Parts: sequence; C-alpha cells; structure tokens
Amino acid sequence: MKWYADRPVRLTRQLIADLLAVGWVALWIWVATTAHDWVLQLRAPGDGLVNAGGDIRDVFTNAANKARGVPFVGDDLSGALGNGSKAGETLIGVGNTQIGVVEDTAFWLATALIVIPVLFLLITWLPLRLRYAFRAAHIVKLRDMPDLLALRALTSLKPKELARFPHDPAAKWRTGDTDTIEELARRQLAALGVRA
Repeated sequence: MKWYADRPVRLTRQLIADLLAVGWVALWIWVATTAHDWVLQLRAPGDGLVNAGGDIRDVFTNAANKARGVPFVGDDLSGALGNGSKAGETLIGVGNTQIGVVEDTAFWLATALIVIPVLFLLITWLPLRLRYAFRAAHIVKLRDMPDLLALRALTSLKPKELARFPHDPAAKWRTGDTDTIEELARRQLAALGVRA
C-alpha cells in the first residue's frame, strides 16, 4: 500500500488530514479524562457517608462493649447499642453504593466521549485514507504500462479535464498516439499525486 502521495501539494494535504485526525483523537481523550475527573468529584458525599457510618459504627460498637459490663441491664443495653452499629453499617453501604454509581457513571461517560468521536473518525477519515492507499498502490504498479494508465484516465478523469485536450483523447488512444497516451498516463498519475 502507498499511504502518501509523491507530489508535495497532495502530500501536504494528507499530512494535515492525518495530523488533524490525531489531534481529534487527542482532544476527545482530553475531554473524556477531564469529564471523568469532574464526575468523580461527585463521590465526595458518598465518601462522607462512608466515613460518618464508620464513625457511628465504631462509637456504638465501643459503647455496646462497655455496656455489657453494667449489672442487670448490660446485655439489653448492649443489644440496643448494637442497633446503632447496624445503622452505621447501613450508612457505609449507602455511601459505597453512591460511590459505585458515581465511578460507573464517570467510566461510561469517558468511554462514550472517546468511542463516539473515534468511531466517527474511523467512518469518515479512515475509508478515504485506505481508498487512496489501495488506489495509489495499484497505480504505481501500472506506472510502466502507459496504455493501461491512459485507459484508466479516460474512464476516471473528470470530463472537464478530458475536454482540455485539443482533440478527442479516446480516438487518439485507440489509434495509438503516443503523445496522447503519455499525457493521459501522466494526468492519471498526477490525479493520485504519484510521480510519472
């Protein structure tokens, strides 16, 4: 495959298009990572719930352990304080759930912000580049076959380009006019930016 043209004008356009494609991908990666970081900041309330739940659980667990030593009502009091420990566990669970939702949202948002623009690029830019690479590679193989290149030029050049000939290029090609054949071949190669 021939990825780039030989002629400077087309080569410059191809390089600019490729650099724009790389810049497009880099831009969306930056946007995705920035959005990911911003969304992760929303996990602060969940972290607060986990910390508060842990503190409540620890306080009630310590109180329940000390309450066991109280005569006559120690076990009942310890059991009642144990419910406070369960409330702390519930807060920890709620906080972890919120953190999980925020982290999943950040991940999928970042993924979408990268995948959708890259797919757009692959659908629009990549087929054009591959088409050029295949066509240019095939044309390079025909470089030493001016008759075939001339025939290709007759079928693929724009009518406006063919009208610039002072005579009918198809008739001259059929009669084997070498000047016309060489000019058609040169124009076909030039159309793809390949040197004659």
